[in-house]
Amino acid sequence: MIDPTLVVGALELEHTDGGLLPHRLPAWARAQTDDPQLALVEAQPAGVRLALRTDATHLELDVLPTKRRYVGAPARPDGWYDVLVDGVLVQRLQAPGGHVLDVDMMTGASTFTAGEPTMLVIDLPAGTKDVEVWLPHDEQTELIDLRADAVLAPADDDRPRWVHHGSSISHGSVATHPTEPWPVVAARLAGLDLVNLGFGGSALLDPFVARTIRDTPADLISLKLGINVVNQDLVRRRALGPAVHGYLDTIRDGHPDTPIRLVSPIHCGIHEAVPGSTAPDMAALAEGRVAFVAAGDPAGVARGALTLEVVREVLAGVVERRGDPHLSYVDGLALYGADDAVRLPLPDHLHPDSVTHQLIGERFAALGAW
Repeated sequence: MIDPTLVVGALELEHTDGGLLPHRLPAWARAQTDDPQLALVEAQPAGVRLALRTDATHLELDVLPTKRRYVGAPARPDGWYDVLVDGVLVQRLQAPGGHVLDVDMMTGASTFTAGEPTMLVIDLPAGTKDVEVWLPHDEQTELIDLRADAVLAPADDDRPRWVHHGSSISHGSVATHPTEPWPVVAARLAGLDLVNLGFGGSALLDPFVARTIRDTPADLISLKLGINVVNQDLVRRRALGPAVHGYLDTIRDGHPDTPIRLVSPIHCGIHEAVPGSTAPDMAALAEGRVAFVAAGDPAGVARGALTLEVVREVLAGVVERRGDPHLSYVDGLALYGADDAVRLPLPDHLHPDSVTHQLIGERFAALGAW
């Protein structure tokens, strides 16, 4: 069994028959929704890592991953485990096998096939050191056992704790390795202890997420909102501003003076001026590629439908109206704008690749103190 004190970045560890399953939402919050998408992504351990201090030179980590496969799409590569020693990347590993979840993007139906655990062998340099093993950001991972040739102790981390909430872009979609999503890049550059509450397809202003952030210790908080409410054509302009105000009110109940950054969406050409919903690009799927298109009607903007242009205007207005000295607005276009899209286009028209995640993370870190 793995010592739970060695696992950081998760808000809850579920004790399973085999080991520990990291969750990024607590059980009480998960009980307030029956959305299978959120249930899937909150159990994917983006930002979750083993963090320990040890003299060991040999670790054996048993894991049981759950792979996702999309019907009609190319096979997804196995998730990666990034091993860092004293902050330096030294090894990358994959865990073949495990459970398999087959998902039909058109119907939402899925089938589950059980699999077996895999053992990862991690070789380390001699001497006392801090070791981090970052779990695959987009692959549910049950931690079964950890063995070593020396004592393992929790790492001593006194960095400011940064709690970040966002969409699949914050989660790390299309990034290859778990240290590549832009919040991880920014946290490492800025010297912050990251709790990543980026949920693919699920940054939807759910009250239970706001209450989770309210109850989570944090020195710094950021909220990157907007793309998912457009993706799902979830609300109209009339509802968005009050919903964001309420979200911030809830967080402020637990963090009255904690610095908060409200971050608007990065550039996404398909939805800059066209409302949601977002749909799979069937022509791309026929070619074996995953891509997305905007399915909304631009004429709907006059009736309150949301585009990214509208969302940015509303979010900036919320920050201005609140007059909160500890709340700031970050325009997502300053992190990735139209000019960047020419040079570094979004591969599936929605998500940045690893190179672009690096750029966004560097720019966010360069903003400096909250």
